[in-house]
Amino acid sequence: MTILQKTLPARYYTDPEVFRQELERFFGSMWFCSGRTEQVQKPGAFYLCEIAGESIIVTRDANGAIRAFYNVCRHRGTRMCTETAGSFAGRIQCPYHGWTYGLDGKLIGAPHMEQEGFRREEYPLHSVRVEEWDGFIFLSLDQNVPSLAEQLADLPTKFAPWSISDLRLYKRMSYDVRANWKLIITNYNECLHCPVLHPALSRVSDYLSGHNDVPRPTYIGGSMEFRGEAETMSMDGQMRRNYLPELSEEQRKLVLYYAIYPNLLLSLHPDYVMAHTLWPRAVDRTHVVCEWYFHPSEMARPGFSADDAVEFWDVTNREDWGISELSQKGISSRAYVPGPYSPQEGLPKAFDRMVLEREKESGR
Repeated sequence: MTILQKTLPARYYTDPEVFRQELERFFGSMWFCSGRTEQVQKPGAFYLCEIAGESIIVTRDANGAIRAFYNVCRHRGTRMCTETAGSFAGRIQCPYHGWTYGLDGKLIGAPHMEQEGFRREEYPLHSVRVEEWDGFIFLSLDQNVPSLAEQLADLPTKFAPWSISDLRLYKRMSYDVRANWKLIITNYNECLHCPVLHPALSRVSDYLSGHNDVPRPTYIGGSMEFRGEAETMSMDGQMRRNYLPELSEEQRKLVLYYAIYPNLLLSLHPDYVMAHTLWPRAVDRTHVVCEWYFHPSEMARPGFSADDAVEFWDVTNREDWGISELSQKGISSRAYVPGPYSPQEGLPKAFDRMVLEREKESGR
């Protein structure tokens, strides 16, 4: 007899303690996407990353290396940087007592510490591990976690034709969603809701098309095909830009959708790439940053505009956020009990299994 896999119990979406544990389980022990290299193009450029109760400074040092540090002074623990992004004038200085650090994290100035036994080299900023992939900056709070390459598995090879590192930002939009971060991921990884919820998307894409990869412990995803004469994901499906240069004829006919755990949703289109990064703020609240990337040669053309793609996905995003918020409200009801998944909901099922497996591995 077949045993139906059901959705997760309510506590996985409503219990603050489960949420706290998951932040450690996913963001405290995996590589997570924090931003793009173009956010720190020059030495001294920085941005702050706030996750799991931590504030992390991401910057580029004088030698061009990307660095990340806990935003904590080694003197009395004061948070040093308060701006979300900007540029350091060659150093990082604590606003409390003036302890000053180089862009490599080394302590270079400590006023009033002229005493025997004090050694500046013993008090660098606490570093956070940093690795790059295709223009994305990943961080790890776990100094012992395996390499980013191991976590990404075969995705770098799979996505190579899109040359994401060559693309440049066109638009960034942020959303505050009143829903648990896992609901956003499960919604992203199935399109059975598309005919009901997404009329614009359903006009240009066949929700039953494409195929899904075999789920991996660190990602899930697959492809979808265009409907009729549509060539790209926009309000009318018309191609207004050249295809990305390295794509094959077959790849030009597909859109790839992948959730790279824990927080990167990557959508690869024939003429652009869209990325969502998820930032869980509470058990029922998630900050989502959506970015659209295009080839620089296209962006340099006179009159270039990609508002057709941005408008399309902004509408679709808001539809998804709205239904995710309704899911959060329903799951929070005393009437909620886990419901059965259909055979076509393989990726949400795989995501839930991964959540339970990581919980089991952690021993709680």
